Amino acid sequence: MLYVIPANSTQEEIRKTLGEHPEIKFVSLMGIDMAGNDTDEKIPIELFLKDMDDFYAGRAVQTDGSSVVLTGIATLNNAKVDLPIDPKVNWFIDYNTEHLDEETGLPVGTLRIPSFLIHEGKRVDSRAVLADTLEFVKKELVSLLHQHPSISGLENINGGDVTDIVFTAATELEFWVKTPLEEANIEEMSASQVMQEQYWERTHGAVRTALEQCVLELNRYGLSVEMGHKEVGGLKAQIDESGRMQHVCEQIEIDWKYADALQAADNELLVRTIVREVFREEGLEVSFKAKPMIGLAGNGEHTHIGMAAKLQDGKIVNLFSPVKPREDFMSAVGYGAIMGLLKNYEVINPFVSATNDSLNRLKPGFEAPVCIVTSLGHSPSVPSRNRTILAGLIRDLDNPYATRFELRACNPYTNTYLALAAIYSAVLDGIRAALPHSTAELLAELSKEAGQDGFYLEKDRAYRSESDVFEDYTEEERNRLFGTPPATVWENMEGFKNYPEKRAVITAGGALRDQIIEAFEAGALLRWKTELISRIIPENRDIVRRAREIEADHVTDQDAYNWNKIDSLRIALAKDSIDEKSLFTLLINALNAGDYRRASGLQVEMYDKMEELKSLYDAYSKNMI
Repeated sequence: MLYVIPANSTQEEIRKTLGEHPEIKFVSLMGIDMAGNDTDEKIPIELFLKDMDDFYAGRAVQTDGSSVVLTGIATLNNAKVDLPIDPKVNWFIDYNTEHLDEETGLPVGTLRIPSFLIHEGKRVDSRAVLADTLEFVKKELVSLLHQHPSISGLENINGGDVTDIVFTAATELEFWVKTPLEEANIEEMSASQVMQEQYWERTHGAVRTALEQCVLELNRYGLSVEMGHKEVGGLKAQIDESGRMQHVCEQIEIDWKYADALQAADNELLVRTIVREVFREEGLEVSFKAKPMIGLAGNGEHTHIGMAAKLQDGKIVNLFSPVKPREDFMSAVGYGAIMGLLKNYEVINPFVSATNDSLNRLKPGFEAPVCIVTSLGHSPSVPSRNRTILAGLIRDLDNPYATRFELRACNPYTNTYLALAAIYSAVLDGIRAALPHSTAELLAELSKEAGQDGFYLEKDRAYRSESDVFEDYTEEERNRLFGTPPATVWENMEGFKNYPEKRAVITAGGALRDQIIEAFEAGALLRWKTELISRIIPENRDIVRRAREIEADHVTDQDAYNWNKIDSLRIALAKDSIDEKSLFTLLINALNAGDYRRASGLQVEMYDKMEELKSLYDAYSKNMI
């Protein structure tokens, strides 16, 4: 079976390859909208082979752009979008194991071709934003290195010899897997998590089979899986009378090899698709939601960022790694990169965390990275890793190619294309400021205390900590030193408005332009509003309804006290009167009126009251005998 058509294959090579695989019946053009959704359709392979030139030119397929998330760009009265294909990346074959080809006996395959979306002559999709941003950053960075041929920490190269820049990225995928229709026991899983009973435990039964199949299948696609293992969340499955495992609820992680930044983002979509299909075939549901169960570990997708230079002699050099790794943490380029990321993070964060779910995950505890701060390690000679910070330095003293940064805030539904575009734009800004300085000066800048002047970083902020930011700082100290994290989607999107100088940094290349940012923001806020009104509030209303007074033979004063508090919360949350509206009604009204500032505050109040209600009702019910 054919799994990949390699990047930059010629039309002749593609025709020959497809001719040898008659089981591939369809072509699907994969464009990525502002929410990170990929388009999918079934085009007969004969049409693709006949009109291949038109597919390359974008003349073969048009679609209704108003049906995907191109908010404010492709509208109902201006919806035409063209889809030219991208021959510079790998094309994958998606097989339907439930539909066998009569001629070959093999599963019917669909050739998935990464594509761009063009509206009114402009590329308006997430893939194009990343591709065009990387071209801009590459051009600017080569020019900068030529202007600063002597680079602190990279004394082994001449910046004037750099001919190309290689952007490398990698993501890790965490997900929950469970038996369909089974309800999870949150308290039991929380206890298992605290006692660390699950992390890297041996997998069993259908979960083991599906995990092994995923690793094998992903390797067939050339992704070079490095590891699949159990994560921190879950509980031990039960076995029924027939010996079959039931009530499966576990958290899994799969890691694979890095790639060029654009290819890495494409690979991530492929992995999600394969994982979902393989586990489904074993009768298991998979959730990539950032926080599928409140009170338990969420799903992260730590995103690794690297950068290398190609020299005139063909040698590849990691631009972040210093010549003397036991004396310097990084080169000047590395210091500039992390400083640019941290300084401009308020306009990167909206792309990283654009959903209610993602911000539910980013709260203190469960190693959730909520503070704009980095960790380098206690000394250059002994690499370490601080799991409480936002973006950390990863190093291997014996492998200079391994030096990179890990952004820990991302989740499986982060739009990796837009996030990487914003990150590399910010990285360029930091490198521009860092190149004239020595690594010693840059280390001092990154390590400065809040209130101390710096030549690039903001005076009133701190940007480096080797401490546990949750245990060693109070909430007030964290907010003062590292900035107050956004509590809602609306608060996060306000970063675009509140930091115009930082917005100018990520829009400088022209790809991540105002039109794209406004479309992304409008789509995110529409989904925020719709999910609150149509899903979150109805789910909370059901929880309120289920919190009923319990009849018992013996009721104590503690029971009466708890029930009175519970009933007061129930009324405040969900019960309207002529003169007083409930919190749910006030929130819905604010959202419908477009008063998002008030809605944001009401959402936070609702979450706090719901947590108080659940905690009180749990204590109340446990005291009943």
